[in-house]
Amino acid sequence: MHLSHSSLLETQPGDMSDYDAETAFLGEWGRFQQQVFYLLCLTAFPNGFTALSIVFVAGTPTHRCLIPAHLNLSAAWRNSSIPLEEDQIPGALVPSKCSRYKVDAMLGYSDIGLLPGVDVNLSHVPREGCVDGWEYDRSNYISTIVTEWDLVCDDSWKKPLTSSVYFIGFLTGSFITGQLSDRYGRKIVLFLTLAIQAVFSFSQAFAPSWTVFCTLFFVVGLAQISYYVSAFVLGMELLNPRMRTVFSTVGMCMFFGLGYMLLPLLGFFIRDWRKLMLSLSLFGLLFVPVWWLIPESPRWLLSRGRVRDAEAIIRAAAKKNKIEAPPVIFRPLQKELASEKTKAHNICDLLRSPNIRWISITLWLVWNTVTIAYFALSLNTSNLHGNVYFNCFLSALVEMPAYTASWIMFRWYSRRLCLFSTLFTGGLFLLLIQLIPAHLIYFAITLEMIGKFAITTAFAIMYAYTAEVYPTVLRNTAVGTCSMVSRIGSITAPFFIYLRSYSVSLPYILMGSLTVLSGLLSLLLPESYGMPLPDTIAQMQHFPGCCRRTPYTLSNTEEEEKAAE
Repeated sequence: MHLSHSSLLETQPGDMSDYDAETAFLGEWGRFQQQVFYLLCLTAFPNGFTALSIVFVAGTPTHRCLIPAHLNLSAAWRNSSIPLEEDQIPGALVPSKCSRYKVDAMLGYSDIGLLPGVDVNLSHVPREGCVDGWEYDRSNYISTIVTEWDLVCDDSWKKPLTSSVYFIGFLTGSFITGQLSDRYGRKIVLFLTLAIQAVFSFSQAFAPSWTVFCTLFFVVGLAQISYYVSAFVLGMELLNPRMRTVFSTVGMCMFFGLGYMLLPLLGFFIRDWRKLMLSLSLFGLLFVPVWWLIPESPRWLLSRGRVRDAEAIIRAAAKKNKIEAPPVIFRPLQKELASEKTKAHNICDLLRSPNIRWISITLWLVWNTVTIAYFALSLNTSNLHGNVYFNCFLSALVEMPAYTASWIMFRWYSRRLCLFSTLFTGGLFLLLIQLIPAHLIYFAITLEMIGKFAITTAFAIMYAYTAEVYPTVLRNTAVGTCSMVSRIGSITAPFFIYLRSYSVSLPYILMGSLTVLSGLLSLLLPESYGMPLPDTIAQMQHFPGCCRRTPYTLSNTEEEEKAAE
């Protein structure tokens, strides 16, 4: 007899509703759940300050061409040696950052006693580049990679490229570790990449050149996204539905935000970039004992057919919660039906059928836009008017209520409505910034922070929503792939800020337009609010407008059903 879709849901091994029902005796918030929740959230803490440390490590102070002390210039010519140029604010003149009056000409005029602007028209004095290097303002930074390797003027493109290299590491890590985690387990990938991140962050402090620094930064980015996604998925699979929502919205994100808030505080007291990198890398040592306190995902073990190992973890959890486990936890049927669960899945399965293909493509587009807006706004704090440390702290502080809002919205409201409202609102406020007069600086900053609040809320919801849409057999691969594809956005985000050199409004116009369009696009995604967490591809929700009326079922599953007849 041909089985209907509802029958398939009842007989699929490791069904979400079966798993939650069979592990419900553990309770919702016992000692085991508390330990898993806080320790996994703690792994997101260093992610917060490492991801955005480049704001201070690559800070660009006010600079001008160096006039060597040994030159025999009069005081008047030395004070006037830098030409004035128009700033981004019309009518404002500031000293040039990349040129000076030619030294030979100045010496000639100085030797015969001529005065600049009085005896000599400065517009007729020839100019040259900063051939003797640059003089940097040391009031904010003692040293950064910009001041150490002169990443200014003709080499100013290297600063956004530094951030882009880090996000290319994100791209690579998302591609590799998602599939490794689904194949070899969440826990081993989590702790291996935590160790890699700590070692290479430490090594960055001793980088002898910009090229070596970028190479190490690439590996740090690769490891960082890997352990974040692995920890995120591990928590989603270890916790019950109620705590899963708290973990995926407030939990991980809040600890990320706390790490982000720590960054400007450390940066304020440690203004040498090498010492700052050393300080940040030491936090990795905190996670060594966590290996013995976090178990592997029982869901993943069941998906690999390792029922005994899964039961052992659940029994240990019951003991920790001081609850007696039943004699048999998982149904014997789960040991026999493992066709799809034990089948190796990979990134190609995200595009194999029309239903999952349209879900994946739509999510990739939305993820890209959210990533561009979030990282561009975060990296832009050093360009805002006022104290760079306070602005960075304010940007981090805005994320705290944003993560709380994401939990409230995710707990009680439609997923599509949550995504649409936050993306549309964030984009709208970014578009409004260009309409603010230049003298209302603080009002413009307020609008930017409101936009950052909305986009951060959307970012937190995106992770949790993506993990809900995809099944256990593909969840880590899917979240990792979404994160991987969105790295195109994070790689380009530093160059969105670089566009400020052409027009201050241009980054906001581009980010705002893309974010509003993505908000409208998110309305096409399937609704997962109140739906069971799928364990197999057959249980995924239907993409609105897709030609098939039933969710995707693997062809080998169909063949097994026919054989069962």
